[in-house]
Amino acid sequence: MSMIMQRRRTPSEIVGLSPMREFEDIYDRLGRLMNAAMGELTFQDGERIPWIPMADVSETEDAYLIEIDMPGVAKEHIDVQLSDRELIVSGEVKERERDRLHRRMRRTGRFEFRTMMPGEVNAERVSAQLADGVLTLTVPKAEVAKPRHIEVAT
Repeated sequence: MSMIMQRRRTPSEIVGLSPMREFEDIYDRLGRLMNAAMGELTFQDGERIPWIPMADVSETEDAYLIEIDMPGVAKEHIDVQLSDRELIVSGEVKERERDRLHRRMRRTGRFEFRTMMPGEVNAERVSAQLADGVLTLTVPKAEVAKPRHIEVAT
């Protein structure tokens, strides 16, 4: 049975809101569901395909907020990159050595989360905090992307 892979979006594909965005989100969610239900895929050379951590992306007037579940991941094992408007969070969950393992339900190995920011961002002011197993990224909007109040004259 084949697995559905998450579709990677390039900056040239997303310039503004697209009517296909809803379908792309459904496709990404279906891929996550299939990976969760059937486990991880491996290539013929034995290399595992990175899994995708669960995340929420929200927006305030000044910034985009991304919260990614990272239970048990040390900050040294997380890499955050912002290229144009594409945010990439990757890393690895190391497997602990155990004498006897009766059940394994937590994911280990390489992970990768990718998302496109809906608007222009200020890459110099991005901040990241890891607390209680959740990585919180604050990506400030660029001044041109912030809403501007225009007063109506009579």
